[in-house]
Amino acid sequence: MRTGRADTVIKVAGVASVSDADFETEVIGAELPVLVEFTADWCPPCRQMGPVLSALAAEEGERLKVVQLDVDTNPLTTNAYRVLSMPTFMVFRGGEPVKSMVGARPKRRLLEELSDVL
Repeated sequence: MRTGRADTVIKVAGVASVSDADFETEVIGAELPVLVEFTADWCPPCRQMGPVLSALAAEEGERLKVVQLDVDTNPLTTNAYRVLSMPTFMVFRGGEPVKSMVGARPKRRLLEELSDVL
């Protein structure tokens, strides 16, 4: 795991980064439900979520795709979904956002909140 600085989001094991350029393919066109973390390298709660997202990706990888999108370098997607706070988590299923959650949370709570979309 590498920590990002000014121009990159923190890399989290098992969690892919998506961008404005590949959001359509990686998220909208995905067969599995996708949990997108809208994040930024300057956001301490976002950094706290790294281990949670890594564990979630490892444990639920067959039922849920987990990705991150850096809000600073991907303004088109960030603005399209009206993301104003970091971290914001959105679940996409069948190409549509079906759930949105704002703020860091422990893995147990995140799993509870995702139970209806998994």
